[in-house]
Amino acid sequence: MRSPAPPPPETPLPSSAEVTRWLSIGELATRSGVAVSALHFYEAKGLIESTRTSGNQRRFLPVTLRYIAIIKAAQRTGIALEDIKAWLQPYQSGRKLSSSEWARMSAAWRDQLNARIELLTRLRDELDGCIGCGCLSLAHCPLRNPGDALGRQGAGARLLERPLGTAYPQD
Repeated sequence: MRSPAPPPPETPLPSSAEVTRWLSIGELATRSGVAVSALHFYEAKGLIESTRTSGNQRRFLPVTLRYIAIIKAAQRTGIALEDIKAWLQPYQSGRKLSSSEWARMSAAWRDQLNARIELLTRLRDELDGCIGCGCLSLAHCPLRNPGDALGRQGAGARLLERPLGTAYPQD
């Protein structure tokens, strides 16, 4: 489930004169609690940006700490990195998110999180019954999946993978 494209940014980028402090990658790792290798990965994926010193050392704007916090929160809810990137893309290069921009982003992610919660709840509640895998090895298979009808619908756990909001077939 992909988030819709984000709206254009509301606040302008900072001018060079407004940037008074840059963070080294070590400082960023220490302050964010994220490993340097993860920061390199985020940068390679286009989730965060840095500039380089004349000695080719990475330097980050302090607002990058906010982006990392957003990335980590979104990852914990299971949001894909490509969705995170799509939503952060308009706000790179030192943009701070306004409260309304954050509200729009989190609302879109909330829908994905609610769908994931419903799916996980279903998995928890139905895990001890037939999952419709087509194995025909459980005692309930002849009752819930006679003649392996679910196997003809496709591979995988057909009952667990049914669309959200679809009732579980009863005996």
